[in-house]
Amino acid sequence: MTTSAQTPSRFIDPANMDLSVKPGDDFYRYASGTWIKNNPVPAKETRWGSFNMLRDFNINAVKGLVEEASADKTAPAGSVKKRVGDFYAAAMDSLAIEKLGYTPVKADLQMAGKLKDISAVLDFAAYLRTSGLASPLFSFSVGQDRKNVTKYAVQLGQGGTTLPDRDYYLNDDSRSKQIRDAYLKYINEVFTLTGIPAANAGQKAATVMAIEKQLAAAQMSRVEMRDPYKTYNKFTVAEFNKRTPAFNWKDMLVKLKTPGQDTVLVSSPKFFTSLDSLLKSVPVADWRTYMEWNILKNAAPNLSSAFVKANFAFSQVQSGQKIQTPRWQRMSQLTDGTIGELLGQLYVARYFKPEAKQRMDELIANLRKAFEIRIKNLDWMSPETKEKALAKLHAFVPKIGYPSKWKNYDGLVISRNTYFQNLRNAGKWGYNDMVGQLGKPVDRTRFGMTPPTVNAYYSATMNEIVFPAGILQFPFFDPNADDAVNYGGIGAVIGHEMSHGFDDSGSKYDKDGNLRNWWTDEDRSKFEAKAKALGEQFDQYTVLDTIHVNGKFTMGENIGDLGGLNAAYTAFKMTKQGQSNEKTDGFTPDQRFFLSWAQVWRGNILPETAAQFIKTDPHSPGEYRTIGAPVNMDAWYEAFGVRPGDKLYKKPEDRIRMW
Repeated sequence: MTTSAQTPSRFIDPANMDLSVKPGDDFYRYASGTWIKNNPVPAKETRWGSFNMLRDFNINAVKGLVEEASADKTAPAGSVKKRVGDFYAAAMDSLAIEKLGYTPVKADLQMAGKLKDISAVLDFAAYLRTSGLASPLFSFSVGQDRKNVTKYAVQLGQGGTTLPDRDYYLNDDSRSKQIRDAYLKYINEVFTLTGIPAANAGQKAATVMAIEKQLAAAQMSRVEMRDPYKTYNKFTVAEFNKRTPAFNWKDMLVKLKTPGQDTVLVSSPKFFTSLDSLLKSVPVADWRTYMEWNILKNAAPNLSSAFVKANFAFSQVQSGQKIQTPRWQRMSQLTDGTIGELLGQLYVARYFKPEAKQRMDELIANLRKAFEIRIKNLDWMSPETKEKALAKLHAFVPKIGYPSKWKNYDGLVISRNTYFQNLRNAGKWGYNDMVGQLGKPVDRTRFGMTPPTVNAYYSATMNEIVFPAGILQFPFFDPNADDAVNYGGIGAVIGHEMSHGFDDSGSKYDKDGNLRNWWTDEDRSKFEAKAKALGEQFDQYTVLDTIHVNGKFTMGENIGDLGGLNAAYTAFKMTKQGQSNEKTDGFTPDQRFFLSWAQVWRGNILPETAAQFIKTDPHSPGEYRTIGAPVNMDAWYEAFGVRPGDKLYKKPEDRIRMW
């Protein structure tokens, strides 16, 4: 399936390129300049590029499915179609939602307003979490124990804040201040909408900000959080109680529906000691306000239009988006996000082609072969470490399209008439599903993304690479495209996910997914020197005025791109086209390979969103993903005749060769 009728010669369309630019000066503009000029960000979006166009195609595909399901009066009770249709119909019933105002959370707000002491505050935090209503104070989940991946463990982490990154609370640059001001205004407005006098609402906003600022100050930065050893801290429940006496963790874990645990994993112990002292120093009245806010901020996008508008106005300041995304699109996405494996069954039945899976199996096998060749040929790694790296590569489990075993959400009640209650029920169901894993064998069939998702991922603890059905379309993949296009597109994505197993964080996990060192010290230090050089390369790239890419924060993804594109190129050279010099549309096979890579990353982004992503998105901007890996590859220089004096030229000895 393609997003438009493609003829093989047009998978790389010269009309999208800017041939007046030298590829060695600005490969991004050369490959995509005309497309970029002709495709500004639509008003309802924050960025627009190949990913977004494909997401847009998939959103419209999903729209067709949910509308059809909600219109089908004959779907049997309890069937996938009926449940999807009822969920979407309730979400689209804006008249009913409007009438209710903020009634769906009124009782919860009243409960929050009556909290008497700290133990009541903590009990209420557990109630909000287990009801799927909010996640105040800290993060809580059940997941694999990184040092013993056959077991699930309770995991506690930092949290309790609302803004996208701790820096927005702590930095005093004009952008951070502007976002804090907008946030105060938003809190104020939402409280006012519940009928609270303006003066009180202003006071409440100041209270929330003061608490969240202190929580932010206790948090580790995103760069620190990338270290899997630093964030692995196992405590007995008794030990952790001593560190944080305000919590009785034995009781708390019972209230969080995870009784009988003798140990917990804590990603940031320092955060919990700070939270513990905050619980003692901040007045209970302020915690009541904080809990009220947690209920309201999570509910706002799903209440009457006044709340939705206030929520959007606040997000506009952060993202720059011009107009609110249409309701049908928000609700299609919400259906995917809430009951994605019901909707996914409808999506796969209509849009997933078995031949796409066969072709992917073949591509993955070839990429694995290429990676093996590359590891064997590394000049910087000892035979001892190579052996372990190859064992890890051979243990990778690929998953394509959709799970082999669907989640059927047994017991989740969905009604056509109660939108907010459906969300509540789903939140509660999801929570119970998560904690229900404790004590059971690790389920290796689960997918962390829904089938229509345009993305892919690597899981270090599962040692698996996963490609949802949604990404298996042009410009990433097309069964009719030539190998250059598929290897430069989805081939590089497959290689990218494989490379995550060997990036600065993933390389710390062994073939079984356990956090365990399998490197010699000498090999690790050589690898780290290469990573440092790559970080410095990306640190040089400017995004907006004085904002630069953060090479340390984006390290894993940059290694993924560099390793992935190299492996994809090696695999491409094993194909008939890869070994020929036959031109298509005036381009050699190698040029088409790199142009295919470039067209995946073309796009426009609003400056506000670009500035936010530098803090929150571990991927480098598309422009720098386009050039970041190729400038380290001899084949790119040869394909486009890039010479000394060209702006992107790097001397052969300065090119970073990793995987």
